[in-house]
Amino acid sequence: MTASSSPLAAPPSTEPASPTSMLELSHLTKRFSTKLDFAERLAKRLGAKVQEYDVHAVDDVSLNIAPGEVVGLVGESGCGKTTLGRMVAGITPPSAGQILYRGRPIASLSSDEARKAKLKIQMVFQDPMASLNPRLRVSEIIGEAPRVHGLVSRAGQADYVASVMRKVGLDPAYAARFPHQFSGGQRQRIGIARALAVQPEFLVCDESVAALDVSIQAQIINLFMELRRDLGLTYLFISHDLGVVEHIADRTVIMYLGRVVEIAPTAELFAGPNHPYSRALLDEAPRVDTRKRTFAPIKGEIPSPLDPPAGCAFHPRCPLALPRCKAERPRLREIAPGRLSACHLNDMH
Repeated sequence: MTASSSPLAAPPSTEPASPTSMLELSHLTKRFSTKLDFAERLAKRLGAKVQEYDVHAVDDVSLNIAPGEVVGLVGESGCGKTTLGRMVAGITPPSAGQILYRGRPIASLSSDEARKAKLKIQMVFQDPMASLNPRLRVSEIIGEAPRVHGLVSRAGQADYVASVMRKVGLDPAYAARFPHQFSGGQRQRIGIARALAVQPEFLVCDESVAALDVSIQAQIINLFMELRRDLGLTYLFISHDLGVVEHIADRTVIMYLGRVVEIAPTAELFAGPNHPYSRALLDEAPRVDTRKRTFAPIKGEIPSPLDPPAGCAFHPRCPLALPRCKAERPRLREIAPGRLSACHLNDMH
């Protein structure tokens, strides 16, 4: 699970455990293996340079999330944010590591306990139209899961669905409609209602406002904050929009090429990022007080997860890279109370 087996490899990244954590990710890793199809196997037998690859989607991530906390997860496209969220939600199994819910590893629970634990962790997806069954009415989309899991009887389903719809700002009179009969913002509310219907404690929100107009984004963000206040929900909020994360998150996690490079309270991170990648991201975030600046993207391309660089994954694009960065993977360690960073430059201070 370390980046390399050489003597220079750093210990696995970690975050101090907390007895009050609702969710703990311990050295979570996900690799996707690419298999050769018939034509590729034939080409390989004929001497072509074709081989299977392991895609390093998430690489040794450790994180603790406290009850009632909103943790923002930020990074460029392809950095592993969605894969991490899907592992947390139980949709994608990890290749290594474990997920602990209220101090207990989900993988070691009995089938009934694991089912109950997974019900407590739900996901709200980016594209509501793609995640809602177009052939089902809203009443069935929201009411099916709680009925199947015994949270409500068939006789009480209609009233239950109506109460959940009201919680997310939808008129229960629309329960007989199909998803295509709603606007994008209303469909996202249906997706949120579907997640809330099984009475979760933890929501994974995967770019849940990215596909919406700006004015609708604000409404959905306010809804998330109201639900957090009223239901005591905990969020892992995945987004590429730094403005949204700054507004909603208590803590922010920065990911790069499957690895966590910085964790900090949101206000502190935006006031003074530590990791060079975090600084590069925040420097290019549009702000009212920097209207006359010329913005430029981070130099270079994000390396392929098929063949990640040795040492620090950011070193090929980092203007401050040291020779050590090319050979040794930096350990995610505490640099101040509540702040963690994975950068060799911290050893020089």
